[in-house]
Amino acid sequence: MRSAPSCSRALATTEALAGGMMARAKVNLYLHVTGRRADGYHELDSLFVRTDLCDRLALHPAEADSLTVEGPFAAALAGEAPEGNLALRAVSAVRGRCGRSGPVAVTLEKNIPVAAGLGGGSADAAAALRAANTLFDAGLDEAALAELAAGLGADVPPCLHDMPLAVRGIGDILTPLACLPGFALLLVNPRVALATADVFRARTGGFSRPAPMTTGPGDLDGLVAALAERQNDLEAAAMTLAPAVGEVLESLRSLPGARLARMSGSGATCFALFADLAGAEAGQAALARTRPGWWAAATGVAGTR
Repeated sequence: MRSAPSCSRALATTEALAGGMMARAKVNLYLHVTGRRADGYHELDSLFVRTDLCDRLALHPAEADSLTVEGPFAAALAGEAPEGNLALRAVSAVRGRCGRSGPVAVTLEKNIPVAAGLGGGSADAAAALRAANTLFDAGLDEAALAELAAGLGADVPPCLHDMPLAVRGIGDILTPLACLPGFALLLVNPRVALATADVFRARTGGFSRPAPMTTGPGDLDGLVAALAERQNDLEAAAMTLAPAVGEVLESLRSLPGARLARMSGSGATCFALFADLAGAEAGQAALARTRPGWWAAATGVAGTR
């Protein structure tokens, strides 16, 4: 298996439109469900990082709106109505805000598994907001983009940023975490799709107390220790719906060099944290021999040192 495609090089505006805007997968290093509002939205406390595993999105002026999906996970979106796609909805949101009506052809290279706890759709939407802002010369500032992002989904506003974030509320309270120590992740999915709503419905018990990380630990040992004091409150619910999640976690924890193993978001993707990319790639190679049917990707993390 290959390592995840790198997104470390910043793209100029022309490259972002012609060559593809990068939409980084997100990982929740921990996730506490801290309450539920009267409108039904759950309140969360999470450490949210972006990875070098990316979808790629390209926008071009066209005679009519269209969506073309390519890449290894294109088939997972084959039955989706175009008007329901988050990237197209993001383009429409920018177009409506700036009063432009020109049709757009959207090409999406889908490298992030769908319904996997990695925020692929939200990342696509955030990338589409930025690309459409440039394509339409809309001139929307960060506050305006964040407002449009919030209307598309709770995970979209954090996906406007590449740096690690402490995320609270319903995804609307964001605190950048500067200088997280460098590390790499091995992402593994047993090729099971889990709908976020289903996982939340399966969750039992009360709510966790918020434990936000507002400053980055000074080294990897400190980061692992801080994460070990926290958890993913959705893991147990996900395992009732997809017992393979437990198998993935057990396999990840047995890998040499794995410092921590946990599920991301609402699953079913899990991750193991390693000191460097070489360790994550070695873990990926080991799993390829013992679990060849699982999807796996070793990846770096944006905004770490």
